Amino acid sequence: QVHLVESGGGLVQPGGSLRLACAASTNIFSVSAMGWYRQAPGRQRELVAVFSSVGGTNYADSVKGRFTISNDNAKNTVYLQMNNLKPEDTAVYYCYAEWPAPDRPLAYWGQGTQVTVSS
Repeated sequence: QVHLVESGGGLVQPGGSLRLACAASTNIFSVSAMGWYRQAPGRQRELVAVFSSVGGTNYADSVKGRFTISNDNAKNTVYLQMNNLKPEDTAVYYCYAEWPAPDRPLAYWGQGTQVTVSS
């Protein structure tokens, strides 16, 4: 079983920055996809920034130019640098990782970390 643990969330003023981290309990070198989703109250969970072994990196249009995903394989960690935060970014942010498997991809989610952008 793979565990994903997010950290770095909190309360920040509009225009501020946060860096989220997702630490995996195993190596992430062989993931087929990994990154971040978010879910705001009353809304569906949406992709924020995810990289895949085939498709490269995808960002939601709403965060392009403001958020950057990166990884440190030695630390089994993926980061999300969030700059120029807006109130609309307020949500629970979830780490996601997927490994290939013979029958179907193995997908894992973190427990989420709250990001609140407010004056």
